[in-house]
Amino acid sequence: MFQPAAPGSGPATAMAAPSAPGVLRHSNGLREFLNGWDKTEGRRVLDLGCTSSANLNFFTELGHSIYSDDLLLESGDPRYLRKEETGPVFDPGMWLQANLDFEPERFDAVLLWDLVDYMPEALVKPLMARLTKILKPSGTILAYFHTRDAGAEAAFFRYHIHDKETLQLRPGAAYRLQRIFNNRHVENLFQGYRAVKFFLARDNLREVLASK
Repeated sequence: MFQPAAPGSGPATAMAAPSAPGVLRHSNGLREFLNGWDKTEGRRVLDLGCTSSANLNFFTELGHSIYSDDLLLESGDPRYLRKEETGPVFDPGMWLQANLDFEPERFDAVLLWDLVDYMPEALVKPLMARLTKILKPSGTILAYFHTRDAGAEAAFFRYHIHDKETLQLRPGAAYRLQRIFNNRHVENLFQGYRAVKFFLARDNLREVLASK
């Protein structure tokens, strides 16, 4: 279930940053995504990675609200399976209703991270359609996509905001990379968006900032 944190709320600001070691990674996409967030308050951000106290603290201390949930974990929950004659089938509609049941244009921004590379195929298009629906006009989505050099055995990482242009990457669960998107496929995911900007990186990730 989603865990909302309001600006200045006790539980979010009291959480200590995770103590596990991690690798720091510079992110031009994150820097542009966060441009201007320190000059305004009251925005809503949706974090779709593993729940991070660092991310909660970062946004609430700036006066914004953040909602978070581990959608990848939820995508493996057997309660979203429906019985068919051929066997159990994952129900995307049930999954969306349980995890992304928000009114249209609720969020100013979404941290998608590299979630799409690991999601089951049946959930990718429904997920992107729902994010477009709940994102405000001129809202932004920050997403990462693996390159072909990453390989199927690429490690899964959790993303924690260290500062406005740096992430701390910590090893996560043993999720397997499901697919590699090329640039055209990425643009198709954000079809209808006003702009889709790519940021080159030295590692095996492409950073994408999509503006609705």
